[in-house]
Amino acid sequence: MKQPIQLLFQTFLLLLLFQHLFIKAQVFTYIDNCDSGNYTSGSQFETNLNHLLLSLTTKTPLLGFYNTTSGENPNLLYGLAQCTGRASADDCQTCLNTSSSEIIRRCPNRKGAAIQLADCLLRYSDQPFFSRLRGYPRVWLSNPYKASNPDVFNQTLGALMKNLSAKACFDTRKIATGMVSLTDFAKIYGLMECRRDLSDNDCYSCLQMGISDIPLCCNQTIGGRVYSECCYLRFESEPFFPATAPLPSWSGDQSDHSDATGNKSTMRMLQIICILMAITLVLTSTICTFLLRRKKASNKDGGRVGGDNDATESLIFDLETLQAATDNFVDINKLGEGGFGTVYKGKLLNGQEIAVKRLLRRYRQGMDELRNEVALVAKLQHKNLVRLLGCCLQGQEELLVYEYMPNKSLDTFLFDPIRCLLLDWKSRYKIIEGIARGLLYLHEDSRLKIIHRDLKTSNILLDGDMNPKIADFGLARLFGGDQTHASTSRIAGTFGYMAPEYAVYGKFSTQSDVFSFGVLVLEIVTGRKNAGFHESDGAIDLLTYAWQHWTEGIAHKLIDRNLNEQCIRQEVLRCVLMGLLCVQGDAAERPTMSTVVLMLNSFSSTLPIPSPPAFFIEGSQMESDVLRNNSVVNGMESSDHFNSKFKPYSLNEASITELDPR
Repeated sequence: MKQPIQLLFQTFLLLLLFQHLFIKAQVFTYIDNCDSGNYTSGSQFETNLNHLLLSLTTKTPLLGFYNTTSGENPNLLYGLAQCTGRASADDCQTCLNTSSSEIIRRCPNRKGAAIQLADCLLRYSDQPFFSRLRGYPRVWLSNPYKASNPDVFNQTLGALMKNLSAKACFDTRKIATGMVSLTDFAKIYGLMECRRDLSDNDCYSCLQMGISDIPLCCNQTIGGRVYSECCYLRFESEPFFPATAPLPSWSGDQSDHSDATGNKSTMRMLQIICILMAITLVLTSTICTFLLRRKKASNKDGGRVGGDNDATESLIFDLETLQAATDNFVDINKLGEGGFGTVYKGKLLNGQEIAVKRLLRRYRQGMDELRNEVALVAKLQHKNLVRLLGCCLQGQEELLVYEYMPNKSLDTFLFDPIRCLLLDWKSRYKIIEGIARGLLYLHEDSRLKIIHRDLKTSNILLDGDMNPKIADFGLARLFGGDQTHASTSRIAGTFGYMAPEYAVYGKFSTQSDVFSFGVLVLEIVTGRKNAGFHESDGAIDLLTYAWQHWTEGIAHKLIDRNLNEQCIRQEVLRCVLMGLLCVQGDAAERPTMSTVVLMLNSFSSTLPIPSPPAFFIEGSQMESDVLRNNSVVNGMESSDHFNSKFKPYSLNEASITELDPR
């Protein structure tokens, strides 16, 4: 009995060895045009190049990516190497060793060249190229076999490519893999990867160029690849990651394809062998699964593709699962509506309650917000930020799935004449402190510096214990490195919460969020909205109203009457002062969120005296500019400068969206 089993096992090993040898024999090679002119043999340039290649081949396998320079002008060299996310450290090392010798052999004495093998990219140049997008040249490979139902295949493939490009560009390693079902037995597997030094936007642009090539290179085929120096994408009807054999056929504008040849009979032989292997693996997997289930009950995943150990796939929900969870988005499950769509309550099969944000189809720019939220929120972990459970990009639906907040948003309590009675001062102070800590995490404590840009009461959700969680990152912007500010010509946000430098000039920074936080604090203390504020004593907004009371020494009259005598007056007045410090017209004078958190937790420190708020009634130049801009909204005449620059605020407290990707 043992001999047949041993024979079967040995045969299986031989099949694996044959497949491995076959794969290694088909090394895909893409050589970029050898550029930048020639160098002289034996020169300092050649010495620097040899040193550079040695550095790239030894250091890249440790992290999968490495870029550096070698030498000094006029012999300065820039070099970069990256191994694919599916390559092991050994495969990476082998690939780079081959690349470093091949690039010299194929581009002798050239001052710049790039080589792409199956598992790695290597490039050097005497010109700087780090973090720069170059979409051309691109190389195509297509599977020779056609899809049985091309229309369905192309539609499903399009949804998968759209999903993966959104995930890859914001992934820390710039890679994403995924799978989507065609039928019960047929699937499409996809992989996208960018060079890691690219920005999120450049990675996304590169992948979109690659996707646009699919109809040209791989129309109606069951697999294909598009290579460029900056990104790579692949799809197949069979699983191919983490390791896979390249496709045998070529098309497109390749510059070297001598290593990609092969005949159909060999390919078919390999397919037959792979089928036999697959049958063996299925039987083995079935037996193992049966034994494991007897030992330990499997955990339900609530309809998500992939388990907890697959962080990427666990973000993807199936549309049918979300339709069932929300009773097909019935109105009775509607939690509210925002600028980009409607939020529904749902319940998964495992009993977990969720909130599903369904983007409105008429907002074509909504896809930008969807990509932004998925990419940003998935990387954030803080008790005062709403937790993203996943998303769905299927058919015409674009959905975000969040943890369910039973008490909805802060505005449903704060500005409701009945429910506001449930917000005592202790609860309000806890909410202020929680929002501050969430913003501090976004600005300083997370590995990403993020500007929310749309902080308002409706974007503060409350859990069952009335703990606040910042939500809706559709307009958020990511700052890299030492970046402290940015600007845009397309204003996006909500009237009443936007900082003046952003509303007028499109300039935003962490201090823009501090301004919005200050407005929130004053609204929480007073129980009144800043937007649409009306008062008989001449105050045009809540900020001016609070400033007048502060300067006149009657700030205690700002306190919400529903709080009665239950609050600690000195604590409330300290919050009023802190709110006024946050809404000062000069962004440089506003405190940082770390200072705000210190103010909330240290009552022994003395707070500075605030300057007038941004929209103070006495009429600074800033206020004049804002009023001129507001004339556009009201249909009044305005200067050409403001007509060409200004984008209207939201007048109904829904967020205004930027029309271009960020």
